[in-house]
Amino acid sequence: MAAAETPSLLSDLWYFALPGASLKRGKFTPRTIMGEPMLIGRDADGQVFALRDVCPHRGMPLSEGRFDGREVECCYHGWRFDPRGRCTAIPWLVDGSEIDVARIKVHRFPAREQLGNIWVYVGDPDRSDEALPELPPLPGIGVRHPNLSVEMVFDCHVDQAVIGLMDPAHGPFVHGAWWWRPNREMQVKEKAFEPAPLGFRMKRHKPASNSRAYFLFLGGQPETEITFRLPGVRVEHVHAGRYDLVQMTAVTPIDDKTTRINHQVYWTVPWLNALKPFLLHIAYRFIDQDRVIVAKQQRGLKHSQPMLLVRDADTLARWYFRLKKEFAAAAAERRDFVNPVEETVLRWRS
Repeated sequence: MAAAETPSLLSDLWYFALPGASLKRGKFTPRTIMGEPMLIGRDADGQVFALRDVCPHRGMPLSEGRFDGREVECCYHGWRFDPRGRCTAIPWLVDGSEIDVARIKVHRFPAREQLGNIWVYVGDPDRSDEALPELPPLPGIGVRHPNLSVEMVFDCHVDQAVIGLMDPAHGPFVHGAWWWRPNREMQVKEKAFEPAPLGFRMKRHKPASNSRAYFLFLGGQPETEITFRLPGVRVEHVHAGRYDLVQMTAVTPIDDKTTRINHQVYWTVPWLNALKPFLLHIAYRFIDQDRVIVAKQQRGLKHSQPMLLVRDADTLARWYFRLKKEFAAAAAERRDFVNPVEETVLRWRS
């Protein structure tokens, strides 16, 4: 199934905005998600919020202004807004003015913080906070904040970033290293898959012997479970003896041609703390290798070359496009989402 047959971007979903640790109290930062300019802030009480980063008066980006932890002030005429987007003051108004300041609002995007990550909901503005879908879940391993965080921007459409990162067959050619699958070592992989909420799951299994990094860093016999969920969240949970490691990769469209990748890693393995600088280097290098290969791919895709997605290694990409198409169809037809993924076993070499 070609990407052109599916909707470009999906709404009515939670999108990863930024790591919580990067946003201090009384501060804000501008972000663009799905082409929407956003001001994401943390108030004096520590609560996160997201507003459309455009003042309704003269269109000035609110992120050019100031924030005192309670109100955002536009730098142009000093209009002020609270974290819910309600105008609280227009400084140049005189007594007796007929302007009802309380009726002036900036669009507010629902924002939540979970396990050290800030998420923003992009969708139906009339949907109440109580009716919002659940946040993408992470396995409960007792870690509240990521031990490691990497962010990178890919110059490609979100679809290419998602299927590039989930691709199970590119490793030997893109990620080869002396300590990770040297000499393009490849083995036959056979993995069982099942549908999962808004996505699919690779059932818990023992990693292949050529995935030696898990044995090296965790010790013992690890077992892995990998889950993918719309709009683009991949979670890998590795368990070995008493220890756990969870990797979450969130793919967020900035616009139609640019995508932000956030990679968060949580662990309960005490000796990994001392290796954090090394692990950060590895994570950055892996994601950058994906960024480089996808950038090269764009030179071919710009000629409208259709992708030939074949079984079995390309099945995950095929599922992704089917999931997107079904999600959009269900929303348009005002019906429940029906997961198109069926339980199956896939085989490939990598």
